[in-house]
Amino acid sequence: MTLHRFFVEPAEMAGDRFPLPTAIERQVRAVLRLRDGDRLVLLRNDGAEAICRLEAGACVVEDRRPAASEPHHRLTVVQAMLKGDALEQVVQHGTEVGVATFKLAVTDRSIVRELPPRRLERLRTIAREAAEQSERGRIPEVMAPVPRRRTAEPAGSAHKHRHRSGGRLRAGRGPGRRRRRRHCGRAWPADPAVGDGCGGGRGVDLVADRRLRLGSRR
Repeated sequence: MTLHRFFVEPAEMAGDRFPLPTAIERQVRAVLRLRDGDRLVLLRNDGAEAICRLEAGACVVEDRRPAASEPHHRLTVVQAMLKGDALEQVVQHGTEVGVATFKLAVTDRSIVRELPPRRLERLRTIAREAAEQSERGRIPEVMAPVPRRRTAEPAGSAHKHRHRSGGRLRAGRGPGRRRRRRHCGRAWPADPAVGDGCGGGRGVDLVADRRLRLGSRR
């Protein structure tokens, strides 16, 4: 049986027996209607999980172990600002496939150039809920938007992308083949830079040991 999973503050789950964290008490008792004897998984956002049994208003730890579904790699997505609820979908699905950090970028052609604090908190809530649903052991970080140039990798690391051990991988057709597409009355190469689209960004950079740049598929 699949157990319900909740991220809580580390201080709220100290020791092998502790009160049910107040942040999840209503959801556990009133919404999910879990009772004494039922089990749930609590996470401290450090890659580990605790299997707990409810008992007289407290959580009794039965086992502590690493979260098996948490990826070993640390993948960062640099995402151009998007209109509407598109960013919510990026964060949700990116979290489900193992992204560790989302860096929101304001590009030269971004239409949306600011993100209100309430929307940023909403994105972080979506990341937490998606991490719980996908059995992650960590909540991805969703960073406030900054100009595109400030999302670049640290100085001195760019040259690594030319070698096989840290090469740049590009989605598209084979080496040397180029296409041109139409967008907003203009043509561009099949492998555009991130965030150059009229709609506020045509793709994302995925930054890890290697870099994958995804262009438009329209």
